Amino acid sequence: MSADVPTVFVIDDDRSVRDALRRLLTSVGMTVEVFPTAQAFLSARRADAPGCLVLDVRLPGLSGLDLQRELVDSDAALPIIFLTGHADVPMSVRAMKAGAVEFLTKPFREQELLDAIRSAIDRDRAGRAERRELTELRSRYASLTPRERDVLGGIVAGLLNKQIAGELGTSEVTVKEQRGHLMQKMQAGSVAELVRFASRLGITPPRSGVTLPK
Repeated sequence: MSADVPTVFVIDDDRSVRDALRRLLTSVGMTVEVFPTAQAFLSARRADAPGCLVLDVRLPGLSGLDLQRELVDSDAALPIIFLTGHADVPMSVRAMKAGAVEFLTKPFREQELLDAIRSAIDRDRAGRAERRELTELRSRYASLTPRERDVLGGIVAGLLNKQIAGELGTSEVTVKEQRGHLMQKMQAGSVAELVRFASRLGITPPRSGVTLPK
């Protein structure tokens, strides 16, 4: 299966519900995998591809809410659409606060579920792209020398080359050279883009000095 093809994972202990959801989702061209329990889902190998969970709240063994918590704790979270046969406001609030995309009460409209799934997959795609970009930025930052990181901190703080040189006890020419190197290593086409990258990395200009990631 291509890593670009999204998968909808359905977890429900009712076989008739699993079969009905499989038919519905495959009828609109979605790739579907079904599981009777949360444990079966956790034991299965999953492709590193966009996807979402359509998850029954009440499951034997590990409940839907317990699975949601476990996925969040393991940093393997997928967008979740909860299904329940019981309208439970406190439960739905808890699920949504933990990041669920939707909380649907059975019986639900097919289009409502399909819309929620498409929204969840779009969210997962965006989240994956953001994580890839952040990983790449961290790799670029790791390639900087300690002094280049100092210069970056000065740039983030809004200092001119002359001011950075004064802070670091070096020459303006040296700072200009280091600035060019770090711009190249960070693949920043402008100072504004460099500052945006720094913000993504958590490099912020406090009242005195700057905070650099470890």
